[in-house]
Amino acid sequence: MTPQRALLPPRLVGHSVTAGRPWPMGATYDGEGVNFAVFSAHAEKVELCLFSPDGRKELARIALPERDGDIWHGHVGGLVPGTLYGFRVHGPYAPEQGHRFNPHKLLIDPYARALEGRLKWSDALMGYKVGSPRGDMSYDTRDSAFAVPKSVVADTSFMWGEDAPPRVPLTETVVYEAHVRGMTMLHPGVEKGVRGSFLGLASDAVIEHLVKLGVTSVELLPVQAFADERFLVAKGLRNYWGYQTIAFFAPEPRYLTKGQVWEFQSMVRRFHAAGIEVILDVVYNHSGEGDEFGPTLSFRGLDNASYYRLMHGGRHYVNDTGTGNTLNLTHPMVLRMVMDSLRHWVEVMHVDGFRFDLATVLGREAHGFDPSGGFFDAIRQDPVLARVKLIAEPWDIGPGGYQLGSYPHPFLEWNDKFRDGVRRWWKGDPGMAADLASRLLGSAERFDHHGRAATSSVNFVTAHDGFNLEDVVSFTLKRNWANGEENRDGHHENHSDNMGVEGPSEDPKVRAARDLRKRNLLATLMLAQGVPMLLAGDEVGHTQGGNNNAYAQDNETTWIDWAKGDAGLAAFVARLAALRRAHPVLRQRRFLHAKERPSDGVPDVIWRRADGQKPSPGDWHDPGFRCLGVELRMAAEGADAGEGAIYAVFNTGGECVLRLPDTAPGWELILDTTRPDLEVAPGGPGTRAPPQSVLVFRSVTTKAKISTGGRP
Repeated sequence: MTPQRALLPPRLVGHSVTAGRPWPMGATYDGEGVNFAVFSAHAEKVELCLFSPDGRKELARIALPERDGDIWHGHVGGLVPGTLYGFRVHGPYAPEQGHRFNPHKLLIDPYARALEGRLKWSDALMGYKVGSPRGDMSYDTRDSAFAVPKSVVADTSFMWGEDAPPRVPLTETVVYEAHVRGMTMLHPGVEKGVRGSFLGLASDAVIEHLVKLGVTSVELLPVQAFADERFLVAKGLRNYWGYQTIAFFAPEPRYLTKGQVWEFQSMVRRFHAAGIEVILDVVYNHSGEGDEFGPTLSFRGLDNASYYRLMHGGRHYVNDTGTGNTLNLTHPMVLRMVMDSLRHWVEVMHVDGFRFDLATVLGREAHGFDPSGGFFDAIRQDPVLARVKLIAEPWDIGPGGYQLGSYPHPFLEWNDKFRDGVRRWWKGDPGMAADLASRLLGSAERFDHHGRAATSSVNFVTAHDGFNLEDVVSFTLKRNWANGEENRDGHHENHSDNMGVEGPSEDPKVRAARDLRKRNLLATLMLAQGVPMLLAGDEVGHTQGGNNNAYAQDNETTWIDWAKGDAGLAAFVARLAALRRAHPVLRQRRFLHAKERPSDGVPDVIWRRADGQKPSPGDWHDPGFRCLGVELRMAAEGADAGEGAIYAVFNTGGECVLRLPDTAPGWELILDTTRPDLEVAPGGPGTRAPPQSVLVFRSVTTKAKISTGGRP
């Protein structure tokens, strides 16, 4: 094809425009220039817009010269990495038919590897005239380029050196859910210049804390580029959590100190060097463009009818996400974008896994949720994604949205049944013994099918959404007034307990009760089969002041105040992680079903009352059954590697005398939550379970005298 020059202003003459290639998608530098490829099935013309280095002036507008199927593409010679660009797309503006093309609106490249500039809220971002009696059926001709972040031709090469993924086995995994800014903004060990950034998160002080804590995998709240909602900006707030993605390949600019992709890559390399995996919370169920009254930033203007699920194929959006729109993963090119994005973060950015927000959306086909749907089929056959961790949030607000336990291998799932059941047990709700037993064994009734492992359950007692641990033991009512929604937002049922005083208290008895409750909750988490997940800040007693929906609180509410942190609690968490690490019986891949082991004829799990007897059916339903013991061994189906037994007691009632099992020659006490500094003590006749306590005993093969000053 003859190179085009007439479309370029004088300052760009010499930059030839040729057909280029329909692959790879996005902007790709090849040493001679940049190839651009973008999808739109219903467009009539796609224009590439080039901008000055500061993003303020549009220097050129070039019609992409070629279309291959639904891929529009072109090559511009002489362009280099760092070039700022965007798209304008021509086509019908017919909302009732699902089309919302408007070339007056600059669009972010869905495949942009980096963004420059921040979203500036303006009515010019809307494809319709704000205030028009015709609403979103009207048409706005104002240019939005001044308000839209510019896509960047990014150089994503990086000197990885000997970087290698830690590949932590699931049986050894301890997940730590964290926020880039929340972890670093008030950390005294992080240099002020990099606080709130990827580089700050990768500082020595943060990594040393995580290693000492026993964390193997950091799960970061969304770090793909996202938008601050307009209603939040109007209130002087920001989107803190980040669940409004506008560019699925680009790191969020606010977490970059120099605006460079290598900052994220450097963080990953540092975590890997410490043996810690990086898992990303990703939001492929919707975009930050909202409903029909939202802005035109990217997907809506490129091909609204393809990118989004529309009601009856027309004007209004399916809203299974509660955010105004739902991405249409049943469309092959939208599914391709998601798959390309995932592979980009693994191959180019070296991340180790993903947590999928509102994952039921991703698996919803025309007939409903389908564990054999297109998304699951695509991701499970992919050789790149087969080697990373995949975690689903197994619900959304759409029809049939709650799907805990329904995901296919190798997906893990956030288990809210664990959170609620464990909280209710320690809160003292009656009749919770059977539920606790299920949670301790990996919720087999949900996950033990189709060859899934006990590690399919990601257990947690707190997460970013809801009360954090300090507030679980300090508040019975949420206090979300700062969110500006008159406290209507957030969960209403938190299964929390203020221990007698609502909110902060300096009463020594209240503080002691709260501290013990936190240790009991954390111990239950770390002693259960499955993959435990800790929430950042819980280990040092961070509070959000009763806010259980702090999505808009980018301030001291959510930033961890490390200087006031509870070092004793952090040490206790580290000890729990070490105990779990030292005893494989606590972190098995196989489910335990009380089957006799061929090696010794003893069942792999035995439930006991305080008196040592097995609970009767009536006991399991007795509201007063408050002291539950469980004797654990390696699974009957597995190889017995000589690992001894563990006997754990969960006592949410008063003090009681324990009769330890006679299935081992002897027992020694290795954990007592009422005595967090205890290392080891003998267990035998007369052993008592203190009120509100977790005790852990390990079997011993001799009756040798045991020193209480340390491990023998």
